[in-house]
Amino acid sequence: QVQLVESGGGLVQPGGSLRLSCQAINSLFTMNRMGWYRQAPGKQRELVATITNRKSTNYADSVKGRFTISRHNTNNTVYLEMNSLKPEDTAVYYCNWHYSSYDFWGQGTQVTVSS
Repeated sequence: QVQLVESGGGLVQPGGSLRLSCQAINSLFTMNRMGWYRQAPGKQRELVATITNRKSTNYADSVKGRFTISRHNTNNTVYLEMNSLKPEDTAVYYCNWHYSSYDFWGQGTQVTVSS
């Protein structure tokens, strides 16, 4: 069982920045993919960004050029640097750990972009 501990959400004004962190506890498989997904009220959960253990990244078109995903393999931590935030970025952000047929999710952290 992989436990994901998230932090860094909050309230920010449009145009502002936030940084999310997620540490994977008991991550036994090093060749994993970690990432962030989000779910806004009344909408389905959607991909934000993912990063493999070899640092290959993938972004949703809506966040390209504004968000940056990174990771430290030594401490199994993934980060999401979010800049130029928009009200439509408001959602609960979930950390994901994926390997083969295994998927684990964090508890979610709220990001609210509002003036």
